[in-house]
Amino acid sequence: MAERYSDEELLARHQAGEGQAFNELVSRYAPELYRFLARFTGHPTAAEDLLQESLLQAHQSAQRFDVTRRLRPWLFTIAANKARDWLRSQRRRTEVSLDAEVGRNSDESVSFAEIFEGHESLPEDLLDAAEQREMVRRVIEQLPPALRQVLLLGYFQQLPYKEIAEIVNVPVGTVKSRLHTALKRFAALWQETAGKQLHTEN
Repeated sequence: MAERYSDEELLARHQAGEGQAFNELVSRYAPELYRFLARFTGHPTAAEDLLQESLLQAHQSAQRFDVTRRLRPWLFTIAANKARDWLRSQRRRTEVSLDAEVGRNSDESVSFAEIFEGHESLPEDLLDAAEQREMVRRVIEQLPPALRQVLLLGYFQQLPYKEIAEIVNVPVGTVKSRLHTALKRFAALWQETAGKQLHTEN
């Protein structure tokens, strides 16, 4: 199917009975949704199952979707709900994979490197790249799910504030506040983790 169709046009064609339209949407969004689910849950295998459940729910609900709305936030809302339900079902704390580099969203250019501005960090030669990723992972998994979610949506999925607000069902101002809180919490936890690492190395 030609790429000239927008997401919403494809869904409208699916609603009209065109068989391949929904398959095209799956092709467009399955990889992105999987990465989000894997990072949110920290479990790639569980993410595969959650992806299938999310796509199935989307397919079952597609006929009721209002095509005047944006499709992308709706799909991420379904996936986020599945991930939150899964996390609540787990006894132990989950891990978030941070193998991918931090991205930038379209509303604000902030990177993890900028989080550390004004904070004393470890000497560059103290940690190799793998150790740094592990430290970042440990810090991220300490964040409450609500803060972790907006951080992943904003900096990994690179979604704008408006779409994040739709997904988590809060005002845009709340999204900005949570991101600000998440970044401050991350910086503080990083300093604590870095201090422990430095003490261990010494």
